[in-house]
Amino acid sequence: MKICLIEYSGSYRYCIYYEGKYYEMAPMLNMQEDELVMEFYNLYSKIINLKLDDKYAIKPEAVKYGVPIPGMRSVRDFYAFEDHVKNARKNKGLDMIKEWYDFPVFYFSCTPNVYPSGYKIKYPEKSKAFDYEMEVAAVIGNRTIDCHENCMDAIFGFITMNDWSLRDIQKEEMKVMLGPAKGKDYATSFGPFLVTKDEILSESEGGKINIDLKGYVNGKLYSQNNLKNIYFSFSELLERASESVPLLPGDVIGSGTFGTGCILELGPEKYGWLKAGDEVRLESPQLGNLVNRVV
Repeated sequence: MKICLIEYSGSYRYCIYYEGKYYEMAPMLNMQEDELVMEFYNLYSKIINLKLDDKYAIKPEAVKYGVPIPGMRSVRDFYAFEDHVKNARKNKGLDMIKEWYDFPVFYFSCTPNVYPSGYKIKYPEKSKAFDYEMEVAAVIGNRTIDCHENCMDAIFGFITMNDWSLRDIQKEEMKVMLGPAKGKDYATSFGPFLVTKDEILSESEGGKINIDLKGYVNGKLYSQNNLKNIYFSFSELLERASESVPLLPGDVIGSGTFGTGCILELGPEKYGWLKAGDEVRLESPQLGNLVNRVV
């Protein structure tokens, strides 16, 4: 199921998107909207088995999305694509880090600064090197700690993620061997759809998840890759994140940037950093299109 959060008649409502229609979830589940939000992660089985009925379909005049992750608690963003790391370091004249292969690493992003598809991202005042990062994230639906073989059982679904980055600030703060922090907490975009894992994992093979992503800036193709090319699997990311720490419903686990998935990797001297007026579009046939304009 493709779950979204859209504005309709003055309020936001969780809906199922299917073949161009939006179906209200709460009445289909015989619940009020606030009950749905509170119980969301306990409703996985009921949600994936919903029978869609046109009497619950709504037609907003203009679709305005929210971030469809109820009770978002944290965002851990990993660094799990080998090509991305190699290419980004090569562009800076650096060799690959041999320790990178020992275990997947992550940082914590800033949950108050998350935005939906369609939201206009203000150009940062203190940066002259604004970048996008093309990613996929998993949303936790079941509590887990110290998971191993059963890590994927904790996932509710998957969603497109854009980790906006201030490269000049990131570069300076990482010289002191802590972070990234202010170079990474400016903005993160999610959406438009949280797609339940049954729909995604059914196409996966050998633990590799088949999700295509293409990144466009002003309609020009910049980035193209597939989640199956990740070096550390999502199971390994969850295993690492859950070491001695519980992962809880509403926690978000980012894949890290796909190979070719940002301007830093592609080369700012060729592509130029983002500027006011640019539209960044991340397209996925499985997850939908995440679109934001810089203003």
